[in-house]
Amino acid sequence: AVLVPRAARRDRSRGARPQIAAIAVFMDNRTLAVSPSADRGLGRAGALAGSSVLLVHPAWHSCGSYKVFLAQARAYRALGARLIALAIADSPLQTQASYFAATGDLEADTRCFAGLAPRRVLSSALLRAGMDWLHGNYATMLVELARRVSLPAEVLDEPRIDLIHCNHFFCMPAALSARGGRACRIVLDTHDLQAAQFKFRQAAFPTVPPRASYETMLGIELAAMRGADLLVHLNAEEAAIFERLLPEKKHALVFPSVEPVKAGRGGADIIIVASANYPNFRGLSWFLEEVAPRLGGVPVKIIGNIDREFRRRAPRLFREYAAIFQGYAEDLNEAYGRSAAVLLPATEGYGISIKTIEALSSGAPLIATRLAFRGMGIDPASLSNVTLASDAAAFAAAIRAVAEGSRTPSEDRMTSDTRRLYERLFCPAAYREALAARALPLLETPAREADDAS
Repeated sequence: AVLVPRAARRDRSRGARPQIAAIAVFMDNRTLAVSPSADRGLGRAGALAGSSVLLVHPAWHSCGSYKVFLAQARAYRALGARLIALAIADSPLQTQASYFAATGDLEADTRCFAGLAPRRVLSSALLRAGMDWLHGNYATMLVELARRVSLPAEVLDEPRIDLIHCNHFFCMPAALSARGGRACRIVLDTHDLQAAQFKFRQAAFPTVPPRASYETMLGIELAAMRGADLLVHLNAEEAAIFERLLPEKKHALVFPSVEPVKAGRGGADIIIVASANYPNFRGLSWFLEEVAPRLGGVPVKIIGNIDREFRRRAPRLFREYAAIFQGYAEDLNEAYGRSAAVLLPATEGYGISIKTIEALSSGAPLIATRLAFRGMGIDPASLSNVTLASDAAAFAAAIRAVAEGSRTPSEDRMTSDTRRLYERLFCPAAYREALAARALPLLETPAREADDAS
């Protein structure tokens, strides 16, 4: 799940077996790597025993980012750390009760929520941020909201925090406030290049001219990121971009993990799994407008709360295809297990695709655009149970071919190319190994000690 140092790659090309310690090593501030090592066993249970980790994340649920938060929480607890999970509200309307009700599967020793008290919302700084938001500057607004949340007593009075793992740059003000005077380091999981996401999102919401520029929002993003001690990236392409933009910082590439879905016996269903976000809406709009009319009556099921986006943004398209929208599913195992194929019609988007990783774990045949595999550093054409389609006609032809073919038995799915790729790069064990390799050096040298030594 990580890169291998160049020297190790040279040794491997000569046939030698490289001896690489499974610890994070940084030289010239570039991402070098950690090699997961069974001999060192950094991912073993208890590797971080006795330490307390504060996991800071937006108060989101039912999305790809939330699945990353779940994996982080499970990994730290499996490594033996005591975990405090702090959810940061990104709206004055969010409440602790509603958030906790939707996220009962997030495992932590202590769970807490930082909301926005009314007295902290009424401020000139937040009013200025609101004006920027009207111009499409979502970066300013999110940073200002995180700066003004009221941290709970469970965090402020916590006697010991050894490491803070923060998600998304705009949560950094809350992470810094939570650290206070403690001598602990901060890991920032960037997730993706948010300025690009925000520029893309501007098309989904009406804004007041002039629209905020990509460069303006990127500057805010980079400024917030500089407060972290280590920047962790989930996407190989964006890791290279951030290393170039922030050469003075330490960087690491760690592919995310999601819990695998069960590889069932296969069935007749051709499915798309999609949560309610704008890139999914754009990809599915292309599928319904360009691909679906070419299917010749082959049925497709769309699973997930993406139906909300179509009800709001494209009511005509939703009415036309209402019968194929299945809505939110609590358990996706049955859907994946009974599928004849999983469709990944990605046309736009940034970062790594969590739903693609989930689909890989199912072992089912996949029909996808190449963009669905963005940032993974692999050639999806090399996977035998993946069919790549470059246009609507090819996508439809691949679906029709699956509908006319035979079912795939469960043993083929467990040993399929995509399932093996998932086990190698994205399974929980690989993620724990990579996470421990980066956390241990930070725990051994607290931030204040490192600053004094410097």
